[in-house]
Formats: sequence, C-alpha cells, structure tokens
Amino acid sequence: MFLVEWWNSLGLASQILYCIAIPSTLVLLIQTLLMFLGFDNDVDGDIEIDAPDADFDNDVFGQDIDIDNVSGLESLHIFTVRGILAFFVIFGWVGIVMQSADINLPVTLIVATVCGFAMMVVIAYLFKMVMRLKSDGTADNRNALGTAGKVYLTIPPSRSGEGKVNIMLQGAYVERNAVTDETECIPTGSEIIVVGTSGQTSLIVKRK
Repeated sequence: MFLVEWWNSLGLASQILYCIAIPSTLVLLIQTLLMFLGFDNDVDGDIEIDAPDADFDNDVFGQDIDIDNVSGLESLHIFTVRGILAFFVIFGWVGIVMQSADINLPVTLIVATVCGFAMMVVIAYLFKMVMRLKSDGTADNRNALGTAGKVYLTIPPSRSGEGKVNIMLQGAYVERNAVTDETECIPTGSEIIVVGTSGQTSLIVKRK
C-alpha cells in the first residue's frame, strides 16, 4: 500500500526514470555476476557502434582493444550491451535525483544524458585496461590452436577486419581479437575453432 501511494505521488517523468533505472540496474548486476562466474560470453552481445577508425580487441559495457595502444577514445568500443546498460543506469538515477531536487526537466535530461555517456566511456576504458592486463600475462596464443570458442563481436569476412572471440586458453577464460578467411562474416554467438594466429595478438578462426 505504501509503495502504491509513493508511486502515485511521483510525477510522470520520475516514474519513467524509475522504470529505466531499476530494471537496467538489476540486469547490469546480473550480467556482472555472470561475468565473474565465467558465463559472460552470451550476456554481452554484439550491439556495437564502432568509434571512427577503431582498431581493437572489444567489453564498454565492450572492451575491444588495440593491445599496443591503450590511449584515446578511438581505441574504445563504447556502444556494447554492457555500455548501454551502464548508460541507462546512470541516466535513470541521475535523473531521479535531479527530479527529486525539482530541477527543470530539460536540464535534468541533458545532465543525465551527459553523465550516462561519461559512464559508458569509463566502463569501456576500464575493460580495455583489464584486457591489457590479461594480454600482459604469460598466455601464448599459439596454445589456442584447435580450441573451440564463441564469437563475442562479429568477425568480418576475408580478414577485412577484426572481431572478438571468447576461448579457454591455458586454463583461463580469455577474450581475443580474431580474423577469418571465410567469405562470410561470423556473427556473434557462433561457435568457432582456432586454426592459426595472425600477428602477436589475433587468432585465425573458422566456423565450428
């Protein structure tokens, strides 16, 4: 009864913001938990809008990385599922706080949007750094030959670009850049086999 009265006491804008903030927060918490439990490969799909001239490995809510270049927005994948969730979480809660303070709605929306986008960038950068730390370890990509995995970011055909795959490498669950010689792209969620290496950081894969 109290919840109903509280809900009815809110303005329409605040109700909409709560409907954005609460579900996105719960989903992000679940996704983060699954990631730590090692089940992240099916949670963060390929909803990516690459930054111009991006050349990287992806996990804002996405973390594709050029391992040798950890600086600059051009090396971030910002619009991933994880990043978009983070945007809505921050957008919703910042908007709720500002509406509670009786701040003008247009100002609230502008500030909440800026804060949400800033969080997307922060998340992308954090995951990029995590991937850099992973890549600085002793894992040798040559040990991935013959290993099965799943596509995390769509792999363009005929080595025209890099995607990203999740595989088990030397007993650890890792994410790696990947290219393919196949004439059609390999979409997110597809099962793959590692058939070779390309350069120091990329794998060559084919459909399983």
